[in-house]
Amino acid sequence: MAIIAVVLEKDFEDSEYSGPAEAFKNAGHILVHIGLQENKSLRGKNHQVSVTTDTSFSDVNVSQYDALFIPGGYSPDRLRIDPKAVSFVEQFVTSNKPVFAICHAPQLLITANVLKGRTVTGWKSIIQDIKNAGATFVDKEVVKDGNLISSRSPEDIPAFNNACLNMLKEISSTH
Repeated sequence: MAIIAVVLEKDFEDSEYSGPAEAFKNAGHILVHIGLQENKSLRGKNHQVSVTTDTSFSDVNVSQYDALFIPGGYSPDRLRIDPKAVSFVEQFVTSNKPVFAICHAPQLLITANVLKGRTVTGWKSIIQDIKNAGATFVDKEVVKDGNLISSRSPEDIPAFNNACLNMLKEISSTH
């Protein structure tokens, strides 16, 4: 069982949060929702899902979590302007713990300056941003590069979930 840090701000992509979140919970993992403010209700951009943050970036440390999940939508772009959010993500990626990023999530990874030399995928509108950050873009439903798993869009959620759950199994077998 892993404790997964889920970083969110309003207007996340509803399905890119709810699909993986349900898969993680069904597999027995614990989700901790981290936002700019503690106990803040956040709605997805399609207003289908609402999430209340458990804590804020001011009160977290990478050592408290086993994996990081970054849903897409407008949330990553909103989070990337916050230095504490960016620092948390940067520390998480460099800790070599699993990082799960879907759709627009690489925007936050770009700002954290952790994509140079990596191979990732993401939403088509940020392909050039990914390349400009020094990463290799691959147009596949799931790309695994070390501790980083990325996917392009809601259509990729089943493959994304499978890859993430497999990585979580790998880390739990080493504990």
